[in-house]
Amino acid sequence: MDRAVKRVVRFDLWIDPVFDERLAREPDVALEVAALNGDASAAWAALERAHVYQVSAARNELPAQWQVGEALLARCPRLLAVSSGGAGYDTVDVDACTRAGVAVVNQAGGNAAAVAEMTIGLMLAVSRRIAESDRKLRSERGFSRESLMGHDIGGKTLGLVGIGHIGRRVAALARAFGMRVLAVDPLLPADEIRARGAEPADLDTLVKQADVVSVHCPLDEATRGMMDARRFAAMKPGAIFVSTARGGIHDEAALADSLRSGHLAGAGLDVWDEEPPPLEHPLLALPKVVATFHTAGVSHEGRRNVAAMAADQVVELLAGLRPPRLVNPEVWERFRERYAQAFGRRPGA
Repeated sequence: MDRAVKRVVRFDLWIDPVFDERLAREPDVALEVAALNGDASAAWAALERAHVYQVSAARNELPAQWQVGEALLARCPRLLAVSSGGAGYDTVDVDACTRAGVAVVNQAGGNAAAVAEMTIGLMLAVSRRIAESDRKLRSERGFSRESLMGHDIGGKTLGLVGIGHIGRRVAALARAFGMRVLAVDPLLPADEIRARGAEPADLDTLVKQADVVSVHCPLDEATRGMMDARRFAAMKPGAIFVSTARGGIHDEAALADSLRSGHLAGAGLDVWDEEPPPLEHPLLALPKVVATFHTAGVSHEGRRNVAAMAADQVVELLAGLRPPRLVNPEVWERFRERYAQAFGRRPGA
């Protein structure tokens, strides 16, 4: 193998062309695009010689054998880094990568503006009953405008579960509508939450006071099932639930029950346990639900930003620079050793 050539592999899932264009400008970087539905042996051959794997962050669009776990890492000993195609990294076992000396990077913040705008859009669509009005106007006559009367969001209280890249943008947009903003984030001190535009609150207080609860935290063992029947019951009667985070953080059956009972006024859902959800999913049968297909970050601008960010970070990492969005920083010293073995020089500290 030519030690001077740094090899990047991705599958032929859609990605903004800026990613390939950026890598093509590097004379010592070779990009190989494997066919997701093609010859598996050819895809394995590409991965086995790769130094960086640019992997989809969407677990439902990437077959399990191409997700990054112990089996793939054992088969790809040259792999130095895995780059997620989004802020999340649901398709990557980070602990397994760390044990193997493989750096994991994500693109946190790349589509924050897109997701924040979608969050406000879902809030408005549910609160002002926009989707209901659209469906009714296309299929019925003889109803009054007042039968579709909704609520303004101005003057209401928004509760943010997480105030990172996306949450802080949502807070700014919400304040422009005249909303009061509460936020809970265990990773941030109270002063930083205030600096990001929200009043700090614990989760139980937040769900009791908020007219809209919007989720912006990662899915992990601490957050899985966090929004359950008890927390939905604790929300204000007539409140709205919104999630553009990850399926699994909220209990879908419990949410459906709360909506059917009339306790909650509606929900705006971009994320699901199974994506896309089955057509017979109970939440899809409820007119109070505005449903989208994990598209909050899928704007032209958002996808381009993420692809450009990913390409720049891959190029920097292959040049031996410490990447700015390193998910497992404890791997760095081991990464430096493996990089030196691959390319004959040790990257910077």
